[in-house]
Amino acid sequence: ESDNFLQKAKFIMNYAKRLHHLRSPTLSVKNLNKDVLECSYAVRGPILDAAMKIQEEITKGKSYPFKKIVSLNIGNPQALGQIPLTFPREVLSLCINPTLIAKANIEQFFEEDAIERAKKYLSTSVGLLGAYSNSQGLQVVREEIAEFISKRDGFGSDLKNIFVTNGASDSVKLILQCLIRKDSKDGILTPIPQYPLYSALLTLFRGQFVPYSLNEDNWSISAEKLAQIIESEREERGTIIRAICVINPGNPTGSILSENDIRSIIELAVEENLVVIADEVYQENIYSKDHKFTSFKKIACEMGFLVESGDTRLQLVSLHSISKGFTGECGLRGGYMELHGFDEDVKAQIYKLASINLCSNTVGQVMVGLMVNPPKVGDKSYGKYCAERNDMLSSLNRRSQALYSLMNSLEGVTCNSIDGALYAFPKLTVPRKAVEMAQQQNCTTDQYYCMEMLQTSGVVLVPGSGFGQKSGNEIHIRTTFLPLEKDFPEVLQLIKSGHQSFMQKHA
Repeated sequence: ESDNFLQKAKFIMNYAKRLHHLRSPTLSVKNLNKDVLECSYAVRGPILDAAMKIQEEITKGKSYPFKKIVSLNIGNPQALGQIPLTFPREVLSLCINPTLIAKANIEQFFEEDAIERAKKYLSTSVGLLGAYSNSQGLQVVREEIAEFISKRDGFGSDLKNIFVTNGASDSVKLILQCLIRKDSKDGILTPIPQYPLYSALLTLFRGQFVPYSLNEDNWSISAEKLAQIIESEREERGTIIRAICVINPGNPTGSILSENDIRSIIELAVEENLVVIADEVYQENIYSKDHKFTSFKKIACEMGFLVESGDTRLQLVSLHSISKGFTGECGLRGGYMELHGFDEDVKAQIYKLASINLCSNTVGQVMVGLMVNPPKVGDKSYGKYCAERNDMLSSLNRRSQALYSLMNSLEGVTCNSIDGALYAFPKLTVPRKAVEMAQQQNCTTDQYYCMEMLQTSGVVLVPGSGFGQKSGNEIHIRTTFLPLEKDFPEVLQLIKSGHQSFMQKHA
């Protein structure tokens, strides 16, 4: 009987083990947070996945009609060969390794003003880059940001209103977390086409994505249409519109808002009690002589919305980043937001959220300081810094014009002027056969076009539908013009030959 009992027990234990192996894992796609599954980020999606696979195959010797993948899908300048600015990198090098400063011949390798700037940063904090900073950011950097904003706009800025974050993206995340309330119908007005960070975060936070379409003639904004959308959303869907997001200069459009457009948006925001999220990370990327960048903060102050007296009629969040402009330090992850018109209680809650992550990375923080406070007239590095900056911006301008000219020479393609930012967003009219092929492959027409372009020419483009643009026989794509100028004619030829091949194949 004892042996029989042991055999039964052994059988039951083995059976239990088999059941344990058969059960579903704690975390799988079937039981994953549905908000994670539903959010998407078009800039890094299936087209890029396919491109990385092709690049691996090329590396292993597989033959394609092209030599390498050309990434035109993301504003990542240094990945395409842009050289970092000398002065900021010298300062960062010394801050990361302060023992270099004590070397006897340090002046042979680093400019005097770079050494002095590094000493300044190092003197403000024990440990500096290797220690946690204040959750709002290093005070010395916030002081530099406040001075930059004050000089740019002609109106004062207070470091207490500035949060330094891991790129502008984290600033967006912080403010949206505060705006979107649990189990509510809170919505954010977001431009179409839009940068997909906004739609992705709204999905994660269960906010309502409320699109407003830009006028494609010049990608302008109509305050009248915005008012109609707000009214319609409230009456038909019960949406509580909490904020409006504006990207200026535009991503993916490359457009620049006029001062009148900015005033109209501010007036609407005050009337409708909306927070304005001004995404201004491309403010240095202005190519058109007929346009200039003007910040929302400057216009707001000119309109009388000043915060010194406790005025909270307008609540404005302004964003900037080291990733764009001519700095192009995407991997260092640095940015900031300035809060305008928010009371101390709200700022305390935002600070609490920032504190959960302790602080943003300190290398990125110092790089923000170097972006907003570059060498000045009389400094040793001033001449070289200006030459590097001007060379980059003038080269970007030439490349933008070359891309614009090419796009408008292609069959079925029209492209608005590229006045700013780092992208073109052309419209393509494709043959009916291409639409049918896309339907057969269960994808949108613009996704199909981008995949075909990848496989025939090796260029990585982003489907316009990823930015909220409709896709049919008229589609949009986004492309950068970031490959180095010496390589750009070859890139343009790849785009041209790939497009011609597509149109012939589907004629």
